[in-house]
Amino acid sequence: MTDPYIPHRVAIAVAPNGGRRTKADHPNIPLTPAELARTAAECLDAGASMIHVHVRRPDGRHLLDASAYEQATAAIRAEVGDRLVIQITTEALGIYPPAEQISVLKAVRPEAASLALRELVPDDAAEPAFAEALAWMKREHVLPQIILYEPAEAVLLAGMVRRGLVPWADIPVLYVLGRYTVTQTSQPADLLPFLEPDAPRFAHWSVCAFGRHEAACVSAATLLGGHVRVGLENNLHMPDGNLASSNAALVAVVTTSLRAHAYDLCDAANLRASLDQVM
Repeated sequence: MTDPYIPHRVAIAVAPNGGRRTKADHPNIPLTPAELARTAAECLDAGASMIHVHVRRPDGRHLLDASAYEQATAAIRAEVGDRLVIQITTEALGIYPPAEQISVLKAVRPEAASLALRELVPDDAAEPAFAEALAWMKREHVLPQIILYEPAEAVLLAGMVRRGLVPWADIPVLYVLGRYTVTQTSQPADLLPFLEPDAPRFAHWSVCAFGRHEAACVSAATLLGGHVRVGLENNLHMPDGNLASSNAALVAVVTTSLRAHAYDLCDAANLRASLDQVM
């Protein structure tokens, strides 16, 4: 009999800081461009192919700002060149309205950007602006990733694809397992509602999770065809419950698991090529 199971090449993204946690939460949360650059190099060596970047105000608060993104990007590029895909976030954290999120995206013109569907399309009236932003991203060759917090949002996005509001036949997505709360601990089974038989299918999907079972959650995703995002943004602990020493340590746990299951890792060139092929 022929074994139909063929491990796919997996992309590991690192989310090193997010918009909420500070050094009071973990001493190695990178907040400055220099710290982000060092983290990028460490995570590249550990197996990452993408870095998901948040920038902060001097007091540590969440920020969307073109100049701050440009400084962070320049520092990371100086450290790792093009060996990591640099993805900025447009996440609002309840501070920035959709128009400001899109304005910063266009001012930065990054290589890649994540966009939370629930933030940018809070109602039907916001659809045209979201569609225009995606059209701009296609023209400017900015790689999108749509953040989905629940299966209903996947259904909404798939409907937008069918109606031509998304200027690609498919679009990369990130399934978020859980929410940002002090007690949140995601479980691998939290992925299953996104993969129900009647759920929309996206060719390139990734998973992030909260808490010490992060590695278990994303490892389960890879076994089912997905890619992964890990890091101190969502999880401070190793699988055994001990505090992680760094973002690179969290990446390394997943790298070790993937290699034990005969998976190859995407490098940045592989990831760029696979995303171009999907879209």
